[in-house]
Amino acid sequence: MKVVLFCGGLGTRLRDFSEAIPKPLVSIGYRPIIWHVMKYYAHYGHKDFILCLGYKADLIKSYFLNYNECTSNDFTLINGEKIQLLNSDIHDWNITFVDTGLHSNIGQRLKLVQKHLENEEVFLANYSDGLTDLILPEAIDKFYFTDKIAGFLSVRPSQTFHLIYTQKNGIVTQIKDVIQANLRINGGYFVFKNQIFDYINDKEELVYEPFQRLINLEQLFAYEYNGFWACMDTFKEKQQLENMFAQGNAPWEVWKQNKNLTTGSLSKQVI
Repeated sequence: MKVVLFCGGLGTRLRDFSEAIPKPLVSIGYRPIIWHVMKYYAHYGHKDFILCLGYKADLIKSYFLNYNECTSNDFTLINGEKIQLLNSDIHDWNITFVDTGLHSNIGQRLKLVQKHLENEEVFLANYSDGLTDLILPEAIDKFYFTDKIAGFLSVRPSQTFHLIYTQKNGIVTQIKDVIQANLRINGGYFVFKNQIFDYINDKEELVYEPFQRLINLEQLFAYEYNGFWACMDTFKEKQQLENMFAQGNAPWEVWKQNKNLTTGSLSKQVI
């Protein structure tokens, strides 16, 4: 399955970094977050990517055009000149770079890459700033069972904040931690049938009008997941992910775990 990555936004809440580089190139450890997201999908056998570019698109293109396997992987230097890679990562990835505009919303960006998905009965998509240890084949198989047009990962917020309940006069009646309130949010990690394009009109944001149409038809599925999920939307969240990585506690690095899972049983049978 092809994977569409939305990586053209301005990343205003990470302004300290995104002034110089686009948000997808903000690093966790010595690799940008977009690499971590792509490596996750590649681990499960999905290595055909479409990047929806916009802000500082040239830097994202340059990163991959000038990608040096030696700086990211172990290698042996033989006789001071010949390099033998001991492992590799992006050598078998296919990446399509598409300029989808500086100020386009997610719905517009998706419509602009529709021609690259014409032969895809089902495809995946991601905001490019969220990380998880979700066993992806299980979510994909569940999507096939539901037979809906669109699905996404439903998660609990990764940041703690407080919900406030008040009377009309402003008197507070209750304060509840968002986790205690058992609220769930859209964690990205989308699965779409190609029919999704029939529900997106010009200039519409994906999760508003198109998703509402699918809701009215009972064609939108949320896969509830309570395992690890975190996004890198702010400087604080970047630091938290950096600290986890530095301490060797990076649950999203599923490729380092001994899981013999790739594309998922049902998805292979259907496609």
